[in-house]
Amino acid sequence: MASTASPYGLRAVNELGGLPYAGSTRTFLIDPSGYNTNIFNGSIVRINSSGYINIVTTNGDDSTPFPAGTIGVFVGCSYYNAQGQLIFSQYYPANTTGVVQAFVIDDDRAVFQAQADGSVTQASLGSNVYLAAVQSTSTGSTTTGNSNTALDASTIATTSGFAFRIVGFADITGFSQVGDAYTDVLIKFNPGAHSYSNATGI
Repeated sequence: MASTASPYGLRAVNELGGLPYAGSTRTFLIDPSGYNTNIFNGSIVRINSSGYINIVTTNGDDSTPFPAGTIGVFVGCSYYNAQGQLIFSQYYPANTTGVVQAFVIDDDRAVFQAQADGSVTQASLGSNVYLAAVQSTSTGSTTTGNSNTALDASTIATTSGFAFRIVGFADITGFSQVGDAYTDVLIKFNPGAHSYSNATGI
């Protein structure tokens, strides 16, 4: 039972329509001069005006939507450390310089699992939702490398400007069930919230 708040960002589950998620990612660059914000596994990221990956710093509601360059979910990176060793990291440590390759799930039809910051009932299936708080350098753990971003359970609605659609529940006995105190749900990016379904360029 999901009786404890333990959010983990967004985790890919499958494709819309039910095909299994096969682990595919696309590689993007992070500013080689050093981006000043941690990016954790499960964080939502964007391509900025310079062509590099940044963390999204809006919560995806109708008044502060995701920017046009929102490209998907960060799942790790690689870079060379000061000793010249190639490092594969669960998260991007702020201010890392040099060539940093970010691995991003950029499929706009991917379905993700995420935890809400409260109870979500069956009646919310098909409704829209956004992040409980904006992402920042502290929305995750430098120990595990994972995001701790959650969804806002208190404002689930049909509002078209919200970033995500609830398409299902992680209804797993012993883990999470519909209506638990901190329900784990299945979501996808709504049209316009993801760069590939947003007609506005970056």
